[in-house]
Amino acid sequence: MWEPQIDYAAVFRALPGMVALLTPDLVYADANEDFLRLAGRTREQLLGRYIFDVFPENPNEPAAAGMRETEASMRRAVDTGERDTMALLRYDIEDVQRPGHWEEHYWSPVNAPVFGPDGRVALIVHRVEEVTELIRAFGGPGDDSRARVLEAELYTRARELQEVNERLRNAHAHEREVALALQAAMLPPPGPTGQHGAAVRYRPAIGALNVCGDWYDLVELPGENLAIAVGDVVGHGLAAACAMGQLRSALSAACRVAKGPAEALEALGLYARSVEGGESATAAATFIDWDDHCITYSCAGHLPPALLAPDGSVSFLDQATDPPLGARPEHVTRPQAKAAFVEGSTLVLYTDGLIERRTEDIDASLARLADSLTRHGHADPETLADALLADLLPTTGNTDDTALIVLRL
Repeated sequence: MWEPQIDYAAVFRALPGMVALLTPDLVYADANEDFLRLAGRTREQLLGRYIFDVFPENPNEPAAAGMRETEASMRRAVDTGERDTMALLRYDIEDVQRPGHWEEHYWSPVNAPVFGPDGRVALIVHRVEEVTELIRAFGGPGDDSRARVLEAELYTRARELQEVNERLRNAHAHEREVALALQAAMLPPPGPTGQHGAAVRYRPAIGALNVCGDWYDLVELPGENLAIAVGDVVGHGLAAACAMGQLRSALSAACRVAKGPAEALEALGLYARSVEGGESATAAATFIDWDDHCITYSCAGHLPPALLAPDGSVSFLDQATDPPLGARPEHVTRPQAKAAFVEGSTLVLYTDGLIERRTEDIDASLARLADSLTRHGHADPETLADALLADLLPTTGNTDDTALIVLRL
């Protein structure tokens, strides 16, 4: 397939309308030609400089608030990771050729975040609609009364829109607080695992309020052994999270009394039939015996756990895979298998959001995971977990939920 060769730097500079790029510290990184022309600045006068050192506020205008509102908007874009549309504002610009002479300007700005490979905001796209000439032209020569009416009308409508956006942001923030509290209750950090380091990660799907149907769990077993499990409920949001909470708690209890992971998943499968949204959920459970250096495992429709050896080789525990929970009309004994490990190995359990992509088959997805494990296998569990997310998740966010647990054996 033909791929066009596009010079994106040239495209950016030729964009119609005023567009600038700033760092999260509000320092200019670049600006297009229209921005330079309409703002009356050269690229050298912008790049590497703090925005309000270049464009300070007019000290002769007592009601001026453009600088404060612009900064607040940009900070919101960085803090929330969401686009922020500002109300129409007046922002006067000092003439560089005539210090102390200020030109009246009216702007309609939008600030949008650009994410880096680490998922954090790396740049702010600052796009400005220049409406000064519209307001001036509306009034006609020598009479600015109609211009002031237009200005007031536009300002009022923009303020109303900003207030609506603020209410939506507040409502979303409240929902997010509830979601975060729910997540913290359902997916707490791992408890003590002795000398065996462990790391867990959780990433919701885009627009999923920070809660989802994926879970992880670490359960202490008799004899100081350990059970590790992950699971995935179909769907996103609060409904899936509620089903997930019930299944996670049930599997945690079953692991404490079952003879092995297969028996624990059998009990969970029976319970899942009574949980709304629980049927067709998937899960993987592993029991670790430290004395025998052995992992006993079973998977209910779930992707196989990965075992990383100290020499960098990766094997997938795929010899005990069965249909998802509640998928069979009658109860059938689930399979389980064993795998030996050497000290210093790493066990990784994950949900499908980490690796599955619509454009590739599952073997290619597993190969990408194995490659990432081999490249970062020397790292401690916390660093390895972060590296896996950075390597395997799209930088723009994933359409599926992701849960991950990494344990050094």
